[in-house]
Amino acid sequence: MSELLLPPEHRYAKIIKEKLNEDGSELSVLNLGPTHPATHGIFQNILLMDGERILEAEPTIGYIHRAFEKIAENRPFYQITPLTDRMNYCSSPINNMGWWMTLEKLLNIEVPKRAQYFRVIVMELARITDHLICNSILGVDTGAYTGFLYVFQFREKVYEIYEEICGARLTTNMGRIGGFERDWSPEAFRKLEVFLRDFPVAWQEFENLFERNRIFLDRTVNVGAISAEQAMAYGFTGPNLRAAGVDYDVRVAHPYSSYEDFDFIVPVGKSGDTYDRFCVRNAEVRESLSIIRQALDKMPAGNEYHAEVPDYYLPPKEDVYTSMESLIYHFKIVMGEVPVPVAEIYHPVEGGNGELGFYLVTDGSRTPYRLHFRRPCFIYYQAYPEMIKGALLSDAIVILSSLNVIAGELDA
Repeated sequence: MSELLLPPEHRYAKIIKEKLNEDGSELSVLNLGPTHPATHGIFQNILLMDGERILEAEPTIGYIHRAFEKIAENRPFYQITPLTDRMNYCSSPINNMGWWMTLEKLLNIEVPKRAQYFRVIVMELARITDHLICNSILGVDTGAYTGFLYVFQFREKVYEIYEEICGARLTTNMGRIGGFERDWSPEAFRKLEVFLRDFPVAWQEFENLFERNRIFLDRTVNVGAISAEQAMAYGFTGPNLRAAGVDYDVRVAHPYSSYEDFDFIVPVGKSGDTYDRFCVRNAEVRESLSIIRQALDKMPAGNEYHAEVPDYYLPPKEDVYTSMESLIYHFKIVMGEVPVPVAEIYHPVEGGNGELGFYLVTDGSRTPYRLHFRRPCFIYYQAYPEMIKGALLSDAIVILSSLNVIAGELDA
């Protein structure tokens, strides 16, 4: 049997034996995961170690694989949104909006400008919470717990805004084909204004805790660096690619939901190391705040929050109880009885971790013929063994943290 076909522990055992035979040095195999407090999810890395130095790494995923794509291919289009929630659950509204936009591209539905601006606001709030979690947990992984505790209260403030919009918090199931299920309440706008007033001050204090901190710099600068060429070869997108010096952002390259109406900078790093990834996310939070403010200031007048597409948009619940026509539409939409075109489409959005894409093939039936989620975590995690080779075990933790590997997105 070829050595490469042997289970990893056997192959490493053979390497250790040969190494001992050569010069008497002692190597060891370490399982980092699948359940370890520093791995940010249920996945495993089998490390070949020379003391604390990593010589080789082999990742193993699939411990929480839930077959989302196959489940989706057996569900009506309207019942797929809860699956998207549970990929990158740190920024689930982006997943929701991306899925609705994919269906709207399929059905050629034009969403009102006001609803598009609503979507921009919730997607940027979700990006803020995603980066807030990533960077504050990176602080925890370098031994600094205070920053995490301080800014985490603002994730709660965002969740309160979600509650006002849709009634949910973490897994939001937010929106509908054509827009939102209801108009936003005055309380939602009030809470949004309070967040825009208070959070920038706290975020500046968070940045001050880390960006010039000697210990944090020693733990992150020149640690886990990846070049622009390597990052592109591995298919990186999002903050991890931009930290390596490539200014690709789906919101700019392929604008959607009226992102072309807003002025914002795409933060770009240079070295592609852990520190640059941290700084790029910090800067993106500020740009997201600016986009939200612009969306509020430019908000179109009126009360349109969804497109007029009765074949696909659920009627008001109160009408379902009293109107036979509304009841029929409600039944047909929920049960997937409304026909869809035969088509093959792809729609990307800029997720918290990079390009989140939906590749949809339909055959005219009530469910997708094929649905593939392009999950950025699944793609860039493949570079992790190369990024930690030659690093210390403690470096491997902060590198993983700075990549922001979300197990739900990795294993979907």
